[in-house]
Amino acid sequence: MTGSLRTISDRVRDGSSSAVAELDRCLERIARDDGPIGSFQCTGADAARERAEAVDRRIAAGEDMGPLAGVPIAIKDNIVSRGEPTTCGSRMLEDFHSPYDATVITKLIEAGAVPFGKTRCDEFAMGSGTEYCAFGPVHNPWDLDRVPGGSSGGSAAAVAAELCPASLGSDTGGSIRQPASLCGVVGIKPTYGRVSRYGLVSFGPSLDQIGPFARSVEDAALVLQAIAGEDIHDSTTIDSPAEDFTTSLHEPIEGLRIGLPSEYLDAHNDDAVNAMVHAAVETYRGLGAEIVDVTLPLTDVGIATYYVIGPAEASSNLARFDGIRYGRRVEPAAGEGLFELYARSRGEGFGPEVRRRIMLGTYVLSAGYYDAYYKRALQVRRLIRREFEDVFRRCDVLLGPTTPAPAFRIGSISDPLAMYLCDRYTVNANIAGICGISIPAGCTEVDGKPLPLGLQLQAPALGESTLLRAARMYEAATNHHEARPGSNA
Repeated sequence: MTGSLRTISDRVRDGSSSAVAELDRCLERIARDDGPIGSFQCTGADAARERAEAVDRRIAAGEDMGPLAGVPIAIKDNIVSRGEPTTCGSRMLEDFHSPYDATVITKLIEAGAVPFGKTRCDEFAMGSGTEYCAFGPVHNPWDLDRVPGGSSGGSAAAVAAELCPASLGSDTGGSIRQPASLCGVVGIKPTYGRVSRYGLVSFGPSLDQIGPFARSVEDAALVLQAIAGEDIHDSTTIDSPAEDFTTSLHEPIEGLRIGLPSEYLDAHNDDAVNAMVHAAVETYRGLGAEIVDVTLPLTDVGIATYYVIGPAEASSNLARFDGIRYGRRVEPAAGEGLFELYARSRGEGFGPEVRRRIMLGTYVLSAGYYDAYYKRALQVRRLIRREFEDVFRRCDVLLGPTTPAPAFRIGSISDPLAMYLCDRYTVNANIAGICGISIPAGCTEVDGKPLPLGLQLQAPALGESTLLRAARMYEAATNHHEARPGSNA
């Protein structure tokens, strides 16, 4: 499409292109190609063009712009931007326009990037296929009958279809890494607190992190570098020195210790997924890395832990959307009381998956059940965090599949529990607060069509530099990231 982020930025800065021209190129592709995919809720073309014109003026004035100068970056529809719609994929916020910018939007603009549009997501970021968007599902560019993953499916699909060079998503239990895997792109979940959540419509505030999608590790690292950092608006951000995540990307990984948890090679995985992991192990051995066999026995309790903590936090966060303080309000009926108005507004505004998680969360926080469920889940959370700390004493990075199978058909999983299990390899990173990345690792043919497979790497908290170096060296040793929908992958 347009080359790497550095290529785009170089031609904008040297005058062979402009930020406006790069944005228009994306908008033209979206208008032409996004119809059957449905990755964008809106393009925000007018506001984006103003941002692009401002970049061009800064360059013309001789301002020193960074490696994101003029780069269009799409934004998930649960990250607010001033004056533009943010629906969170929900009828509850159908008409909401934000009065302020999220910190990540501000940081991108400061870095010379051009944030634009809103990409579709599962309602309030609750889902694993972007089927639960009130405004329509997103389709996987590799096979339009299949899901792109969720909840950041629109952001992943937009990058995979080359509608934009990069995008932002949010990851609460795998919502960046899982769609990155199913769409064949790179997706990073940063360490908890590495990126400000200010302006992210919250699902689970102790789990949520904003991160980038891109077509290469270096591109994703450049976006992460721009949005990372402490923020006075978010007390959970980490006070750590600013890092250039690209400086060590190309350093050899000879001697790097890569842990292979036995639990990640489960017999229930698709055969192609386990074969992909074994092939990746051999690639890393060829690069001089040391493969260390490890165990993570609490892998299988992660889903249960997550689906207590996440819904408990969601039930509290979404209480404000009652039709009075925020959100969709139905027309009051004659003689109707306040609680009846609440119930009808919330029943009409929220979809079935959001209602399910609100009810589950309210239940586990209720009197008599708090200790049995929520308190116990917090105790298990500490054990999961300790398990990762222990295993990272033996290795530098963990390797495994991002998902247990390639993309499934839209509408083929009706059982919520089966849907939740799609995230069994990703949720524990959020529970423990560590960082993770999904990178393209090949394809498998299903029904005559190639479908991408993703390799997940995980590293300790604030271990992004090592994580990205390990990912980039695998990328350099293979050509999986070059595959595109419609190609002979």
